[in-house]
Amino acid sequence: MTQPILPGETLGVMGGGQLGRMFVHAAQRMGYFTAVLDPDAASPAGLVSHHHIQTDYLDPAGLARLIGCSAAITTEFENVPAPALEALAVQRPVAPGAGAVAVAQDRAQEKSHFQGCGVPCAPYAVIASAQQLAQVPAELFPGILKTTRMGYDGKGQARVERAQDLAAAWLALGGVSCVLEKMLPLAAECSVIVARGRDGRTVHFPPQRNLHREGILAVTEVHEGNLPAEVAAQAVAAAEFIAQGLNYVGVLCIEFFLLRDGSLIVNEMAPRPHNSGHYTMDACDFSQFDLQVYTLAGLPLPAPRQHSAAVMLNLLGDLWLREGAAAVEPPWGQVLRTPGAHLHLYGKTSARKGRKMGHLTLTGTSPEAVRAHALQAAALLGIAPF
Repeated sequence: MTQPILPGETLGVMGGGQLGRMFVHAAQRMGYFTAVLDPDAASPAGLVSHHHIQTDYLDPAGLARLIGCSAAITTEFENVPAPALEALAVQRPVAPGAGAVAVAQDRAQEKSHFQGCGVPCAPYAVIASAQQLAQVPAELFPGILKTTRMGYDGKGQARVERAQDLAAAWLALGGVSCVLEKMLPLAAECSVIVARGRDGRTVHFPPQRNLHREGILAVTEVHEGNLPAEVAAQAVAAAEFIAQGLNYVGVLCIEFFLLRDGSLIVNEMAPRPHNSGHYTMDACDFSQFDLQVYTLAGLPLPAPRQHSAAVMLNLLGDLWLREGAAAVEPPWGQVLRTPGAHLHLYGKTSARKGRKMGHLTLTGTSPEAVRAHALQAAALLGIAPF
């Protein structure tokens, strides 16, 4: 693609979840038409798009329809089959490309890429056979065993304290290809979102400090001083190295662990906008979804600026189910009276425990005030303090 795709054209997205919905809103705000391919008739993105192609991701007829109505195509989650992206790329610009998505779909490939970029990750071993299982070094315990494919939000993982527990844990995960990562003493978790254009220009958002609970992101804080300046600079540089090494085009999130000794190691990457970047919709002059549109359309990339301190609370289905099996709406009237509160609900028709239903971003002029208001909102919603 040599010429940018301008408003008035149609941009396609593989996947109809909340990330696709927010991409669709960003594209439509700029004057683009949108097309979503997703098998779910009630997909959040499909419900708000100009076109909803309701087929499987590998359905040839569905892919042909998406190609027919789209000038360029992106993806909203990393488990879209890479062969589908390859088929689309024969006839349309696709960002991110199938190669980068395939690396992110396999933890072993992902870690190999990190090491090839000179970015340290936790010591690990790949386990895909009984022979490899028997050869795992003792120094990797205690560790976290993770399936190499399809694991997210704490799924497909098991904590393994001792070497003698490894075989049972591996079988419990189905005896599939796994990675065992050594557990390290963590001080904090953080992430960096970068956007890289077809011309190689890369821009980034400020590093985010994250809190996970039961493997799911709960809180993101982004403001001056949320991380030591040296750590923040190191995280940005590492994220840019990783994107460059993939020849990446699109929005990419890299998650890191900050260890108690002050060192930084990479955890994993997501080849798409990320939950920890949702605050950008309210606290920055360009959001991560705006930059997804820019990279896909081949527009010159703006450098985003954060104008407000921000705390983002993830809203899981548990908040609707606090009073039993019947879903009850959270007290939005009280929550929205909280200073600086910005509510984003994703249009999902039913609440389930652990299901991402929306997010709430609190913005303000000082980190102290924003944090106080976020804790006030969390108390109203029944979210544990942080």
